[in-house]
Amino acid sequence: MTDFSLPNNSYDLTGQVALVTGATSGLGWHFSRVLAASGAKVAIAGRRRARLEELSALIRAEGGECAEFELDMTDAAAIETVVKDVASSLGTITILVNNAGVPDAQLATKMDVELIDRVLDTNVRGPFILAREVAKCLIAEKQPGRIINIASMAAYQYDGNGAALYSVSKAAIARMTEALSVEWARFNINVNGIAPGVFASEMVDGMQQRMGDLAGYFPRKRIGQPSQLDTTLLFLSSPASECVTGTIVKVDDGQSNK
Repeated sequence: MTDFSLPNNSYDLTGQVALVTGATSGLGWHFSRVLAASGAKVAIAGRRRARLEELSALIRAEGGECAEFELDMTDAAAIETVVKDVASSLGTITILVNNAGVPDAQLATKMDVELIDRVLDTNVRGPFILAREVAKCLIAEKQPGRIINIASMAAYQYDGNGAALYSVSKAAIARMTEALSVEWARFNINVNGIAPGVFASEMVDGMQQRMGDLAGYFPRKRIGQPSQLDTTLLFLSSPASECVTGTIVKVDDGQSNK
């Protein structure tokens, strides 16, 4: 019988290498700082070079170690390359936070095919390819790993007023999480997901510009703050969740139960 520490709740990520996509804003920006503060070497990836450099400087000022990588999640070749580049710079990726995503905010009948392709390529195809590439490296090196896919409560609810494809794409992320957790369990790669409700971000700021203050729609009359996701992220990234895989953790402050 394995002798675990008491309590078995370590969030220490020393020696781990984390890749966070969509790191140039919102939850990705915040998650990168949290993982670095917990001891991981963090590879931050996104499309905006200036924002990557800004975040990198901030993480280093806070005592963390990181490297920045420009990445377009619609570019399969670039995804494959970034996994190799991170390994060369920081080491094999042992924690992946598949966070990059784009909204659509349109009715299905109003969307053109180009937008449909961009949403699905960014939100589903890219994360699948990236998870696959990270898993291939871990399997080849016989290392355990953690893959955390950022879904959304939109995967489970849709009010019919726009963003149907976003809802579909996040449902796909949730199912991808469950399926890949089974395929990779034998390799000690844990695949889990977080489904946030409405949390403060650039995306939510855009929604509020169109729709007004969203807080009034929710039972607690507030929008979540990224720091309120920290313990969920660290639990799924760390040794504390060694026996948890294939799980989607819903964190929505009761918003879906209004």
